[in-house]
Amino acid sequence: MHQQQSRLLPSAVFWPLIILVLLAWTTPGQAVEYVSVTKDGANVRSAPDPKKDVLWEVFKDYPLQVVKRQKDWVQVKDFEGDEGWIYANLINKERHVIVKANNANLRFEPKKDGKLVAAVKYGVVFTPLEKKGEWLKVKHETGTTGWILDSLIWPSDILP
Repeated sequence: MHQQQSRLLPSAVFWPLIILVLLAWTTPGQAVEYVSVTKDGANVRSAPDPKKDVLWEVFKDYPLQVVKRQKDWVQVKDFEGDEGWIYANLINKERHVIVKANNANLRFEPKKDGKLVAAVKYGVVFTPLEKKGEWLKVKHETGTTGWILDSLIWPSDILP
């Protein structure tokens, strides 16, 4: 009598495969969280402690990416990739973007040959208003509005 071969996967393959499927199914996608600084002169520190070294100082509306939260502190990353810690009361969920190119053009319409509104420099902050393809409509605190290529600002994925 011949022993019938099992058509089941060996357990060494089966269980790891099941675990991978379950992890993929139960782990939600991590959405990137962006925040903005609420006041001028906020300190970004080397660790979540007011006694730790100040790495740099940021101004009102400066956009930051949240890396992680720890009690009253938030580890953040800026548009240059620098990381540090900021006290949670110094940030909010308002959306802002910053120009990451040395020079960029703000245009009246979302076209590369659109009429120029203004030339903007590295580090200028805007409030994002609308997204159309690779263009982002933004507003400066002075009230000036226009369209800028999303490759020239950070974060470029701030609006859907």
